[in-house]
Amino acid sequence: MSRPVASKRIATEILMRPYSPDMSSNPKSIQHTKPRCRFWAAAVLVTGLIGGCATSTKPTAPTAPPPAQPASAPPEPAVAASAASEPTDVERAAPAPNSRYVDRADTISLGNKLAEQYQLDPTWVRAMLGQAKYKESVARLIMPGSATGAKNWALYRSRFVEPVRIKAGVAFWRTYQSDLQRAEDQWGVPAHIIAGILGVETIYGRNVGNYRVLDALTTLSLDFPKGRSDRSAFFQKELGEFLKMTQEQKLDPTAVLGSYAGALGWPQFMPSSVRRYAVDFDGDGRIDLQRSPVDAIGSVANYLAAHGWKKGVPPSTDVTPPKQDAALAKLLEPDIRPTFSLDEMRSLGASLPEPVEALSGRLAFVKLENGDAAPTYVIGTENFYAITRYNQSSYYALAVIQLGEAVEKAAQN
Repeated sequence: MSRPVASKRIATEILMRPYSPDMSSNPKSIQHTKPRCRFWAAAVLVTGLIGGCATSTKPTAPTAPPPAQPASAPPEPAVAASAASEPTDVERAAPAPNSRYVDRADTISLGNKLAEQYQLDPTWVRAMLGQAKYKESVARLIMPGSATGAKNWALYRSRFVEPVRIKAGVAFWRTYQSDLQRAEDQWGVPAHIIAGILGVETIYGRNVGNYRVLDALTTLSLDFPKGRSDRSAFFQKELGEFLKMTQEQKLDPTAVLGSYAGALGWPQFMPSSVRRYAVDFDGDGRIDLQRSPVDAIGSVANYLAAHGWKKGVPPSTDVTPPKQDAALAKLLEPDIRPTFSLDEMRSLGASLPEPVEALSGRLAFVKLENGDAAPTYVIGTENFYAITRYNQSSYYALAVIQLGEAVEKAAQN
């Protein structure tokens, strides 16, 4: 029997966060806020990370984690992040690589604050932070990637809906088909959507990250790099959530590995999303997103259901845009947020395929750029929007949908 884990907060909009969902997290994808990972440079140079991003195999988006809540890359907070814990008029130089945070005044101050906020022993918290090491690569990877070209859905798609992920997805599907079906029955989230997320995030557990989460979150809490909006407050909260999580799950904080943004496990949840949405779906009495694909399956389904997934509603469908520029602009203005009824879209000149009875609720008119070629347009339902709560990107959401469909089709052949 699965059971949700209580949490004091969800991961805020994930840039995760693969980071990711849970942030979480995490930075990747073509986002409508900040990217969870670096994609355009990644798409061209084939670098990547998944939302915190687990590894450099995952491409992401151009401009600058969870849901935005979960997962893999760290999301952009729903509210503006406050200044770092110890603002100063003089910019402090970055620490030496791998230097410890022990005995720093701001380490002690943050440790005391987190201990009070999360009801932890302050001596233990300060000792844990003192064992954390500054990671220069974490500070570098969290920065927005350079935009080396126009957004390109076809290129983005090719990084995820491709033979390696499909082959791994087929093996995953055939091994865990009964668990995928059980999750679909319990939460109403289709098996192929769950499979799509786990494939995009970590290639079915292959790339879950090799940073000590303690190092990553402490680096981003106390030495968030200059040159982009300060998100140290977000990471300080995730650090507190992480320390609380390790106590609840009886884990050694110095031994837990994840992405450069602190996202964890197969689904790349940020720690706050682990505490709020992760479930013990394999019934062994503990939650383990690192080693239990079954827990990951249930946790992804629970996350999407908590973010508004509606059973039986397709996440997206093709659409022909209106010919009038003014009508098209009106449809695109709300971006990925479901805003229009089916009749309102039709009255503005959008042409939808038949039948459309399943497109209940509010709808979004979504545009995906294809470089110099004609853009792709889709209708996004409230379920499409639910996927973007994992990672705030229409490109990410459509990649998840299409990878999942490809895996399901191949697994049934």
